[in-house]
Amino acid sequence: MEYAKNILETIGNTPLVKINKLTKELPCLVLAKYETFNPGNSVKDRMALKMIEDAEADGRLKPGGTIIEGTSGNTGMGLALAAIVKGYKCVFVINDKQSKEKMDVLRAMGAEVVVCPTAVAPDDPRSYYSVSKRLAEETPNSWYVNQYDNPSNALAHYESTGPEIWKQTEGKITHFVVGVGTGGTISGVGKYLKEQNPDIKIWGVDTYGSVFKKYHETGVFDENEIYPYITEGIGEDILPKNVDFNIIDGFTKVTDKDAAIFTQKLAKEEGMFLGNSAGAAIKGVLQLKEHFSKDDVVVVLFHDHGSRYVGKMFNNDWMKKMGFLEE
Repeated sequence: MEYAKNILETIGNTPLVKINKLTKELPCLVLAKYETFNPGNSVKDRMALKMIEDAEADGRLKPGGTIIEGTSGNTGMGLALAAIVKGYKCVFVINDKQSKEKMDVLRAMGAEVVVCPTAVAPDDPRSYYSVSKRLAEETPNSWYVNQYDNPSNALAHYESTGPEIWKQTEGKITHFVVGVGTGGTISGVGKYLKEQNPDIKIWGVDTYGSVFKKYHETGVFDENEIYPYITEGIGEDILPKNVDFNIIDGFTKVTDKDAAIFTQKLAKEEGMFLGNSAGAAIKGVLQLKEHFSKDDVVVVLFHDHGSRYVGKMFNNDWMKKMGFLEE
C-alpha cells in the first residue's frame, strides 16, 4: 500500500507548471516551481522541517520544548506542522502588516501568536526580531529558530529544491527567478544549480522599501532605501546571513501595485491561486524580458497559496482602498 507515514513525508517533489498567457510576450519557456503543493501550502515547509531536524540532532531542541520564531506566516505554518507531529509547542511573533488569514491559520494549528508593529526599526524592542529573541530568552526549554541566519534554511533548498528543478528540467534550466526574503531559497537553489552549470543565471525579485537590490549592486547598506511596503514575504530591512549575494546575478524590483495586480492575474488568466509574492515574481520575470532568448528555460518559484490573501489582494475593496484598482 502506498501512503506517507505522517504529513511531513509529503513535503517536496512539487510539480513544474508551464505559464501560458502571462508570458506570451516572452521568447522563452517559463515554468513555475509550484510550491503550494507542500502540505502547509508553501515553500517554507522544506526549510522548517530541516531546521527542526538539525536542531534536534545537535541538542538545541529538546523533547517537549517550545519553538519560538518571528515569521511572516509561512515558516510558522511549516514549523507548526512539524511541531504537531513531533510534540513541540510553538510561539510565533508576526508583524501587524501580515494578513489576518495567516494569523488565524497559525492559531488553528495550535500556535500562540504574538503581533508586533511593522513600522519600527529592527533593533526597536517592539520589533518582531527583538520580541522573538526576548521570548526565547525568557521561555524555559525553548529554541529560537532565527530563519534569517540559520544555515539549515539554505541547506534545505540545496538538498531538495535545487536538485528537483535540475532533474525536472533535465538540466536545461538557464534562469532561476525567485522573490528574496530570508534568502534561503535563492541561495540554496542557486548554489546547487551553479554547481551543475555555472552559466545558469540566478535572479532575485525585490520590492521597493527593501535594501537588497542596491546592496547587491553597490555593497552599500542604504537606510534611505528602507520604508514600509505592502508586499508580503519578500524584501528586508536587514541583511540575513542566508542571502549569499555572490550566487545572485542580479535583482529586479517590483512595485506593491504590480505585485498585487499580477497576483490577481495569475488566478484569473492562469488558474493559479497564489500568494502575493507570486505576483511579484511573475512581474519580475516580465521585467527581465531582455535577458531571455528563444531557447531559454526560465524557472520561477511560487512560494505560497492565495487562501492567505483573500482579505487583501483578492478583495477588490481592499485593492481600491490601496489605489491598486481603478474604480
